[in-house]
Amino acid sequence: MAENEPLNDLQNQVNGRILPAANGHTASATNGLVHANGKDALKPSAPVQNGNGNANGTHIEAPCCRDIHGKEPPDGGARAWLVMVSAFLCNGIIFGFINTYGVIHSLLTDRLTKLGDPEASSKAALIGALAIGTTFLFSTMAGCLTDKIGLRLTTFAGGVLSAGGLLLSSFCTENIGALYFTYGIMFGLGAALAYTPTLAILGHYFKRYLGKVSGFVTAGSSVFTVILPPCLDKLLGSYGLEGTLRIMSLVSAFIILCSFVYKPLHPPPEPPKKKPGRSRINLFLRSIINVEIWKRKRFVIWALCVPLALFGYFVPYVHMMQFVKTTFPGEDVNLPVMCIGITSGIGRLIFGVIADMPGVNRMYLQQLSLVSIGLVTLLLPLTNSYVILVSFTLVMGLFDGCFISLLGPIAYEICGPSGATQAIGFLLGLSSIPLTVGPPVAGMIFDSTNSYTLPLILAGLPPLLGSSLLFLIKCVKEEENGVSAPRAVVMANGDIEIAGNGHYRSAGTKSSAPLMGATNGVNGSAPASPTIQSNGHVDNGTGKLAVTNGSAS
Repeated sequence: MAENEPLNDLQNQVNGRILPAANGHTASATNGLVHANGKDALKPSAPVQNGNGNANGTHIEAPCCRDIHGKEPPDGGARAWLVMVSAFLCNGIIFGFINTYGVIHSLLTDRLTKLGDPEASSKAALIGALAIGTTFLFSTMAGCLTDKIGLRLTTFAGGVLSAGGLLLSSFCTENIGALYFTYGIMFGLGAALAYTPTLAILGHYFKRYLGKVSGFVTAGSSVFTVILPPCLDKLLGSYGLEGTLRIMSLVSAFIILCSFVYKPLHPPPEPPKKKPGRSRINLFLRSIINVEIWKRKRFVIWALCVPLALFGYFVPYVHMMQFVKTTFPGEDVNLPVMCIGITSGIGRLIFGVIADMPGVNRMYLQQLSLVSIGLVTLLLPLTNSYVILVSFTLVMGLFDGCFISLLGPIAYEICGPSGATQAIGFLLGLSSIPLTVGPPVAGMIFDSTNSYTLPLILAGLPPLLGSSLLFLIKCVKEEENGVSAPRAVVMANGDIEIAGNGHYRSAGTKSSAPLMGATNGVNGSAPASPTIQSNGHVDNGTGKLAVTNGSAS
């Protein structure tokens, strides 16, 4: 059964689903039964009628934050908080090692230079480039693999590969070609397999606090990026490169331990249905790739516009030190990068809280972050003061945190639990190309012009363009089974939240109308039917019928 398919045949549902009818009436959310407290039921006196005398059929739909069994994320509890801390550690370890590769790059460059290699710097840099490129490129595969073997096994495999890659690297530090495979590809592949489930598992345990939790988890990379450089410097001084890589391997093994915490609450997507005319290859591909997410126009626009915006996104991060050296000689080259890392972590926490506020549109928030990053990048070559430059990097880091922290929540909002894992994987996979291509192109332009003015101006345009194109999402109405229909969700206090675009939103429009009551239509009226009060009692509007203890009268 599809996630958004009507569940008319289920009778043991809690009264958490009602849909407003086209004529303004409120249709019954059960199959003719009113559930008071989930124990006993009362049959209504009359169905809701429209103006023409035809009864509205009951129609129950599952919002994107529920699975097909009607379970909602617990939004708390020991297991949920343990999942959050484990995801924080996984995110921090993965991107902490990737972001601080510069420490190892410096040591490898010195070693190769002593051996007389004229391309020492570029060869050493390629190891780190392979690591981050592989991490994003294989995120698509990680998403597909997660749906096939589960979150736990995928994360476990990622932990084994990343820890094993670093361990093998410690035995071949003199062989740069071997390091391309062990550190660049093997560690990068393990990071990809662990990172995608780390974002996907959060939607299984959190709904109301998904933005806050995603902000906290993604802030792990910022925290580890600030802490690791001095730690790695001390380890390299005490134990050398070989010993440091073995300690890094031991730290990566924590990902394996965290994988045992990732117990999924949502079932995997259903296998594709066999239809006449479909070849075996077609069925095989459909069993691996969740094609349903590509039928969602909103996701297609998002998945194409965000990578477009990232062509210039990574340029300031890669070339910031060289930009400071050429523009502000004698100033601290590390301070701007540190400012980006610190405020990025703060931004992930702040905007994670903002994203959960009622009425906040997460897509608009991500567009704002891209516009801000693009504008700051355009202004960088125009600065003539080092203090202003540092101020710009603080702003850039803040909105970088906003952009990163919203990837998971937006994926869940658009594709739901069954499609969010592959949605995140495909987005990261498509983003690997611009993230890898942008910095080298900027470097080529700098080599030919000996100035960062043109590279930074060109780098600031893609985020502005991608953010503008995301407005196309507002022009697309997502259709459910061919008909766009509003959806209502009953809150714990008896209120009704309605999402007009067919997707559940925590910031939906609230209505205090009776849960099961009938209202007068435009062209006709309907007999009154029992209503459920906010305290769980059932009343037919006359005061003669009430359930006070959960039993039916």
